[in-house]
Amino acid sequence: MKTSLKLQLDEARQMARAALAKAAEIGVPETVCITDEGGFPLVLERMDGARVTGPQIAWNKAFTAAGHKRSTHLFNTAPNGPALPGNEAFGIQWSFEGKFAVFVGGFPIVVNGEVVGGVGLSGGNGEQDTQCGLAALQALKELLGASHEVVVQADIKK
Repeated sequence: MKTSLKLQLDEARQMARAALAKAAEIGVPETVCITDEGGFPLVLERMDGARVTGPQIAWNKAFTAAGHKRSTHLFNTAPNGPALPGNEAFGIQWSFEGKFAVFVGGFPIVVNGEVVGGVGLSGGNGEQDTQCGLAALQALKELLGASHEVVVQADIKK
């Protein structure tokens, strides 16, 4: 039997606050979703002025990142992105009733080598969504301190 780590609500809230603070700093209205390891939302927040489509898109990105254990943009990054035409997972974005996101803005939350959740952003361009996602991961790293190893990078594949 394996003991596993679980992302707690307070940790998810702090991650969301960090992502939204970064969004405010760079001047982009974002929606952030932090999910558990199964891709179910713990926190979902939309900034004032953010698009009404943002919550579903952010959730889809977090769901995909958590469930498939990789940053969502890696699915369509040339030349070996598995969701690109001609590659092995082409069409995967139609899985889970269209909930599978294969574009930038979703990152798995990896603690001590284990995926414990996902973070998804919607509202900015790819670079802006990435900055906000990294801010969320950095917040968790700082919160947990030296007792846990948190991956803080854009290209995560577990």
